[in-house]
Amino acid sequence: MLALRLARGTHPLVLLRRLLVSAASAGVGFLLLCTLGYAVDHPSGALLRLMWCVVPLAATVHFAVAVARTDPSTRPRAGLSAVGLGPARLTAIAAASTAVACTLGSVVALLVYLHLRGDITGLPFDGTAAGLLAADRPMPLPGALTLLTVLPVSASATAGLALRPRARRPAEVSDPAHPEEPAAAPSGLPWGVTLVVAGLAVETYLSRGAGGSAFPTPGHPQGSRAGVLAGWALTALGLAVAGPGLAHFSGRLLQLARPGAARLLAGRVLMAEARRIGRPLGVVSAVASGAIAAAALYGRPGPHPFGPLTGLGATLVISCTVATLLTATLESRHARAKTTAALLSLGTPTTLLRAAASLRALALLAVFAPPTVVIGELAALPLGH
Repeated sequence: MLALRLARGTHPLVLLRRLLVSAASAGVGFLLLCTLGYAVDHPSGALLRLMWCVVPLAATVHFAVAVARTDPSTRPRAGLSAVGLGPARLTAIAAASTAVACTLGSVVALLVYLHLRGDITGLPFDGTAAGLLAADRPMPLPGALTLLTVLPVSASATAGLALRPRARRPAEVSDPAHPEEPAAAPSGLPWGVTLVVAGLAVETYLSRGAGGSAFPTPGHPQGSRAGVLAGWALTALGLAVAGPGLAHFSGRLLQLARPGAARLLAGRVLMAEARRIGRPLGVVSAVASGAIAAAALYGRPGPHPFGPLTGLGATLVISCTVATLLTATLESRHARAKTTAALLSLGTPTTLLRAAASLRALALLAVFAPPTVVIGELAALPLGH
């Protein structure tokens, strides 16, 4: 109830972000219900379709956690602990707000699904969706409700774990006596590179084996081996893990060769915010590499076994990852608002701040784009064999 009262007085932009979480939840819920409808007529292939739904579900959970992290109503403020709203209570409120937003989306998905099946007002669109949704069979209501609770429970639990109160590590606390040291460099870059190399090696090795598997891929009639897809998942995970390290490297790259004020400011900001924006950037790079691999496979001759819901799933994944990146960027902007105001009060021209922002964007694009394209092209080669 307290989470609902806080939602009434929040900023419209915050409410818009929560509505976007509900919209993404509705899309994932509809995908899960369509998988349930497919399982009614094809019990043997239901598990495979359910596994493909894990990717948009994970992207939506990632977006929901990012929105909960930037919610101003759940940030610790002075005086709230005196009325019983300490950090632990605010974390519980954030988890409850996430659960409410995701549950709203699940309810919308259920209503749309029932409407398309004709269970509410008859078959719409001349019954074109009847075959896809198994409208001639009764819907197993317990199974539908179980699937619809997966996303709210997962998102709220993940938000609670991500926002739980914890002590800051010594490496994360800057020393005011040594301003030349920003936060410590992220340690995930070597692990990310290792995962990418291991994933590509697994793909290449297992693609030489004979025979297909139950995992269909576009342009490949017999499907791809499960190990090959597992190798691709390792490469995507490697990009996501290496994201903060690559963002930190972008900041160091900007400060090479006697930098001016704009390059120095842009590089220091990137190094300080490497963890905050590096993780969403790494996830976007992983999704982009997967999109490049999928586009390469779809361009090959042969059957494309994915159905009409593939576009919805791909749209959900791309939209949620990009929205998560934009949310993290907005959070970074708010985090350095006091620093920006102090620079402006000292007479720093706004053109310098804009130039620094442009340099940050160009540096991130120059560092993240080449490995994303190369890994996407390399990952597509074994998937087609």
